Order: sequence, then structure tokens, then C-alpha cells
Amino acid sequence: MAWGGVASLQLGLSLIWTEGRRRCLPLEQVVDWMSRKPAELAGMSRKGVLALGYDADFSVFAADESFVVDAKALKHRNPVSPYDGKVLSGVVRKTFLRGEEIDGEQPTGQLIRRGMA
Repeated sequence: MAWGGVASLQLGLSLIWTEGRRRCLPLEQVVDWMSRKPAELAGMSRKGVLALGYDADFSVFAADESFVVDAKALKHRNPVSPYDGKVLSGVVRKTFLRGEEIDGEQPTGQLIRRGMA
């Protein structure tokens, strides 16, 4: 959950994959855009790659499944989304933070600053 309920943030991977798929982009390219590239931009040296020495942050993603966005079911402070009712490709099944599965209910993150991670 994003502080302040950043509208549609939890849909990011599915949104980008839906459009990438439409444009015949490989999933590997979308994964790079959604993991390694943001980590590099933020200067987070232990994030963005699934490899020895990194934090093991990853999601189990069902790329061939789809779902209809229900703004009321999103984990945002304000239950609104411009994508309400839109069919998106790709469903996040599980999420792991530093190798531990998170439930999306209990906050488990930590404040990190550029260059700390």
C-alpha cells in the first residue's frame, strides 16, 4: 500500500503488461522496466534484480490471466481509479519482500533513502 493511497499504484505491473502485450513486447522487457530500471533511477543498489546479493523482492505474476479493475477493492486510501471497469492482463498472485511473503495487510517495509538499499 502506498502512503497517501497513490491512486492505481497497485495496478502498475498489470497496466504496463496489458499495454506491452498489446504492442507485442516480451514480458522480460516489462519486468526490466518495472524492476531494474526504477531501482537504478532511485539509486537502490540492492533492489531490482533477482540475484545473489540482492534483496529478493519479487512477485509471482500470472501473465496470461486477466481481471476487471474494481476501484472499491483496491488498497488505496481513496477508492477511485481511472481504470475502474477496465480489463487488465496479468494477475499478481504473491509478493515477496526481502525473500519473505507479504500479505498486503500488515506494513512490512522500511524507510530507505537513495543509496541505502
